[in-house]
Amino acid sequence: MSALAGHTLAGTGPLLRASLKYEKKSFAPWIVIATALSVSSVVVYPWVYPEQADRVEFAAVVGSNPALSLIFGPAFDLSTSDGFNAWRALALGGFLTALGAIFIVVKATRGQEDSGQAELLASGVMGRGTRLFTGMCLALICSVLVGAISGIATALCGGEWENSLLLCATFTATGWMFTGIAAIAAQLGGDAHSANTLALSVLGVLFVLRGFTYSIEAPQWTVWVNPLGWMTETRPATGNHWWPLLLAVAFTTVALVSAFILDARRDFGQGATPPRPGPARGKVHSPLRLALRINTGSMIAWACAFGVLGVVFGYFATSVEEILRNDSAVSQILAAGATTPDALISEFIVTILSMVGIIASVSGVQMMIKIRHEELEDRLEPLLATAISRTRYLGSNVVIVLLAPAAYVLIAGTVIAVFVDKADIGMSLAEVLLQAVTVIPAVWTVVALAVAVVGARPMVLLAAWAGVLISFALTILGPPFNLWDWILAISPYWHIPNVVNSGDSWAGLLWISVITVAFLALGFAGFRRRDLAQH
Repeated sequence: MSALAGHTLAGTGPLLRASLKYEKKSFAPWIVIATALSVSSVVVYPWVYPEQADRVEFAAVVGSNPALSLIFGPAFDLSTSDGFNAWRALALGGFLTALGAIFIVVKATRGQEDSGQAELLASGVMGRGTRLFTGMCLALICSVLVGAISGIATALCGGEWENSLLLCATFTATGWMFTGIAAIAAQLGGDAHSANTLALSVLGVLFVLRGFTYSIEAPQWTVWVNPLGWMTETRPATGNHWWPLLLAVAFTTVALVSAFILDARRDFGQGATPPRPGPARGKVHSPLRLALRINTGSMIAWACAFGVLGVVFGYFATSVEEILRNDSAVSQILAAGATTPDALISEFIVTILSMVGIIASVSGVQMMIKIRHEELEDRLEPLLATAISRTRYLGSNVVIVLLAPAAYVLIAGTVIAVFVDKADIGMSLAEVLLQAVTVIPAVWTVVALAVAVVGARPMVLLAAWAGVLISFALTILGPPFNLWDWILAISPYWHIPNVVNSGDSWAGLLWISVITVAFLALGFAGFRRRDLAQH
């Protein structure tokens, strides 16, 4: 048995050393972001909220917008820096570490098969499971580094050692679990893109369900059927339960073993869902129809996802009155007359629709990056050798890239509007739909930045994600730190007016629309002039 295992994993040592040498730089972003997320909490929180009264007021603000719990999870204790850090960083830190693990595993497995690197490696002395094992090891090591570095840095910057180490151990454990899920997805997907999509879909679903479960105070068993719920139940700074990490280790072991079994049974370069061959004779005669054909599968998947997201957020919206009523700090604010239930509910709707918009912009950026990949794979030059101009080609794709996210926002917004209207919680169906429409210009601004990057400066392709990251950081993470308005205004979602509040200005939508047009113009001008497949 050991001889068989040794044959299957032959060549692991040299390949792992070489992979670590060339891939270690890819670990850095995940380590830096997770560390910054945790360290900033313990450093800034005492400065922003120095007095206990300030922290009580902040707890009331968090309680008055239940949409925040969908992202951050439950706020068990906001009276201490460690408690705030656990609320702000636990879910997001684990999510980021899981993202890194997924990308690392898929790149080292199906990515190499798609690019042809795997065949070159297989020409040496290498076992069938060596590449999969190497990819797993890379992701596991990256996850350990994320947890260790962020935990030690957090403790050195003012966090309690046990609280900090347990919190950041959940980052590692989450990364390990999704190393296993990504390894399975790499065996099931037809290529690297579909494997990434499958693993990321599982992560997204579990992440939303975890937040939803805690937000509506669902039965306790619903927490324990979700692996991400196990991490929340470690309760850093309020309970310090280490034993749920053992569940993560067991889950990881089962997932990794399952991946090896699947790997032994699949054909090289294929998965459980191999891509279908195209028609013998092409039927697409315009760049717009080609863009639709290329993106149809992902567009349908995204549309279904936003329909489900609308159901989750809509059901959550129907419970918002009860959630606000059960929060003692919010009740005190309402009793003092500082605000009204209708105002809190309208701000809640604005928040969840902004979250929908941020997620929708991810799809637009993905499609723009796909255009760049088509270019690098030399599929664009044959098209441009015909009568199709660069402007027409890019314009056809940009139409899809702008309209698809807008449609997703409207799908989710319509479902949420129906739930809100039936619940009769203070907003009508028309008001929620109008609020969803106001989100679309902000989505377009984020996507237009990706158009500018792909069109003018594709060498810095990662910058295409800058709009999504900035929007999320300032819209969701910024308000708890009481950042100045001029900083928050960098996010296009800050300019979304509350349609219920007649005092809100709509001028912000005009300004971000001007910026959108400028980004699009920059992208088209750059695409007309630059060399194709430029690195």
